[in-house]
Amino acid sequence: MFGGFAKSIFGSSNDRYVKSLNPIIAKIASFEPMLQSLSDADLSAQTVKFRERLANGTALDDLLPEAFATVREAARRVLGQRHYDVQMVGGIVLHRGEIAEMRTGEGKTLVATLATYLNALPGKGVHVVTVNDYLASRDAAWMAQVYGFLGLTTGTIVPNLTDQQRRDAYHSDITYGTNNEFGFDYLRDNMKYERSSMVQRAFNFAIVDEVDSILIDEARTPLIISGPTDDKSELYKLVHAVVSQFNPEDYEKDEKQKSIILTEDGTERAERMLEAAGLLQGENLYDFENTQVVHHLNQALRANMMFKRDVDYLVKDGKVVIIDEFTGRMMDGRRWSDGLHQAVEAKEGVNIEPENQTMASITFQNYFRMYPKLGGMTGTAATEAPEFFDIYKMNVVSIPTNVPVQRIDEEDEFYKDTQDKFRAIAKKIGEHASKGQPVLVGTVSIEKSELLSEFLTQEGVDHKVLNARHHEMEAHIVAQAGRRSAVTIATNMAGRGTDIQLGGNLEFRMGDEHPDLVAGTPDYEVRAEAIRTEIAAEKAEVLASGGLFVLGTERHESRRIDNQLRGRSGRQGDPGLSRFYLSLDDDLLRIFGPDTLFARMMRSNMEDGEAIGSKWLTKAIETAQKKVEARNYDIRKQVVEYDDVMNDQRKVIYEQRADIMDAESVDDMVADMRAETVNTIVGEACPPNSYPEQWDIEGMRTRLAEVLNLDVQIEAWLEEEAIDPEIVDERVQAAADAAVAEKSAQLEPETWLQVEKSILLQHLDHHWKEHLATLDALRQVVHLRAYAQKTPINEYKQEAFSLFQRMLDVIREDVTRTIAHANFQFQPAPELPPLPDFLTTHFDPLTGEDNSRDIDAGTLGLVTTTLPSLQIPRPEPTDLGEDPADWEGRVNRNAPCPCGSGRKYKHCHGNVAAA
Repeated sequence: MFGGFAKSIFGSSNDRYVKSLNPIIAKIASFEPMLQSLSDADLSAQTVKFRERLANGTALDDLLPEAFATVREAARRVLGQRHYDVQMVGGIVLHRGEIAEMRTGEGKTLVATLATYLNALPGKGVHVVTVNDYLASRDAAWMAQVYGFLGLTTGTIVPNLTDQQRRDAYHSDITYGTNNEFGFDYLRDNMKYERSSMVQRAFNFAIVDEVDSILIDEARTPLIISGPTDDKSELYKLVHAVVSQFNPEDYEKDEKQKSIILTEDGTERAERMLEAAGLLQGENLYDFENTQVVHHLNQALRANMMFKRDVDYLVKDGKVVIIDEFTGRMMDGRRWSDGLHQAVEAKEGVNIEPENQTMASITFQNYFRMYPKLGGMTGTAATEAPEFFDIYKMNVVSIPTNVPVQRIDEEDEFYKDTQDKFRAIAKKIGEHASKGQPVLVGTVSIEKSELLSEFLTQEGVDHKVLNARHHEMEAHIVAQAGRRSAVTIATNMAGRGTDIQLGGNLEFRMGDEHPDLVAGTPDYEVRAEAIRTEIAAEKAEVLASGGLFVLGTERHESRRIDNQLRGRSGRQGDPGLSRFYLSLDDDLLRIFGPDTLFARMMRSNMEDGEAIGSKWLTKAIETAQKKVEARNYDIRKQVVEYDDVMNDQRKVIYEQRADIMDAESVDDMVADMRAETVNTIVGEACPPNSYPEQWDIEGMRTRLAEVLNLDVQIEAWLEEEAIDPEIVDERVQAAADAAVAEKSAQLEPETWLQVEKSILLQHLDHHWKEHLATLDALRQVVHLRAYAQKTPINEYKQEAFSLFQRMLDVIREDVTRTIAHANFQFQPAPELPPLPDFLTTHFDPLTGEDNSRDIDAGTLGLVTTTLPSLQIPRPEPTDLGEDPADWEGRVNRNAPCPCGSGRKYKHCHGNVAAA
């Protein structure tokens, strides 16, 4: 009570923090008259002056007021947009490495220019991270006008770029790109064999747009680069045939954890069927020999019983296509890991493609924590503030809106079941649409979108459906969602980066109604002016009807996603309305809600079609959401704890690779490895404080021949009186050094250096890949140690450390063996091969969802502003011929297809599977 009273008088800590920035805002404003008086050339020259002052020791914070004022004036001249004071507050928050929570429509893209410009002045590079490729290229093209005016360079990282194009983009002052592209480039860089072929430079500062989506939602899922393994398609089919015969009593499923286990009866049934299929070795399913079969059985169970068609995936053109849980889009070319995708393919009876093995991986937490300074912005972050601070040490600052919000958020309405709820929703939508009010309906799955569409059709309400099935129409549907009486059903509208303009979108109407006219011509301008007038009149009608009505058909697992959906309405002071419709059948209440006597009484006493509003039920929903948020935080925290172990090892390996690539000579490194190997071999055969007659002479001779390619006369040494293990070690070492020196003398010093570097890097990469696979397997089973009253994470740390030490020992021995046995043939030096055609995935280890986004993942259809979409260069058909059959072998599989589709060649005319 006292806290609330104090807050009413003194304001919250957030209010006080924002208020403390007022003196800086005033100082920024004081520079405005002087800067407005400058010519364009003088204003552009400010950048040079700032850099000179930085070189003379001025701190960035001291430059902030003048630099921000300079960006404000440049944006006013170039874009016709002047930063509001609240946007200046957001810029200061970003510069300080904090999260600016700004409501949808407050101009976050423009806010980012302030901190980006200031932190780009030292010339170390600034990364601006967005949620998809379209937004990266859109924002870069849009804001590059300001940066270019002020003399800074801007680059964009999108799929299908060459290494040189990526290198140029990263060496720009400011680089825009997606979280996945930045992360995958980091992993790919640390798989290369020459420093000159790496594309990224040292990290400096990053601003993450939609920071909650990237650092919270997607942070459950590590980025993974993988390569193919052996084909096991027959095994998947056989296991699916077994699983499809199970009855519900044979297994228990936990929808909270998205996991499934066999009952005792189910285990016996599985053993009988697997034995009949010839897949079981011995009699017990859980014998060590059946580990692989158990793994495939578990994945087949999840695929058949937990993953639903048209909710988690689609079947399109004979392929299983994942649906992104955050955006509802199809993820072409992306696959679940660990055999789950193959299990779903077996379930659907489509062609089963081989599994993949992890080559490199990193979590977003550990990737973004490598930046010395990190800022973020989003419309919704306050509910996750503790996690942002715990994991990233970032505070969340809520920035006040420029104009007071006029949207009305009505209380939730509850219905007995889904049918009643959807009937009520359809009637409500019809009522609002009939008076001219546009309605945006948010659903949680394709299934629910199509069910609601049927109800609306029965009510005679004209509407559009936006989901994974129709993503190619997304731009046109979204652009007109704010028109009079427009009804738009959107799957997971939140996080789409959309801007719904009340009254309609001029550019899209021109494109639809006058596609033959060219922008900038007199005819175009005449038609555009007429449509502009229509839009203004229609906007006035929409505002009079109450603005955009956002209707949620279900609560999401996170309060943040609900807030994002609501934030589509009531932007920049526009009126608006939002309401959620719920039923006791909703997944959130069914799985996580309280199963109390009151809930059961309501189910039995509510009449069909009856609606109630209850503070108790609203509280129950909020409690359920908090449960899910806490559970998801625990999942993410656990992912971080386990990846922290691997991250320490990853740093050692990647630093070792960098040292090898940068070294002028690696002779000392190789010699140390050889000495360690000799010491190990001699130590095993000749233990300390032992007599020569106790030594394993034959074993040592065999090992020296096998590893070091040496045939030493150890028997002759034994006749000496003073012989001991140290003397043996020194003599073997000398013999091994002499043999290698003789080999190196056959080659030029530069060639020998390249040979040693190549051998070191190849063995390092090979064993690191094997180590990752081992750690992955360990992580999946270490939780069983809890039954022995042991802490799984501590067990994992100990085991991982032992495995890492063993890996280093094996690398030492393998490098020594390879150099000792190498024979050199003088041939022209081949060019270093490009990196293989790896599969890049970003999957959730618990639910299996893949959240990777690239240009093959449905983002080509996303066009929501007036700026032109990214044009990807393609080879001229005259160079390759018009017949696609002639392109094979002449077009890189990762290059854009010459047909102009915008897809990669391997997913278009180079698709071998389709051919």
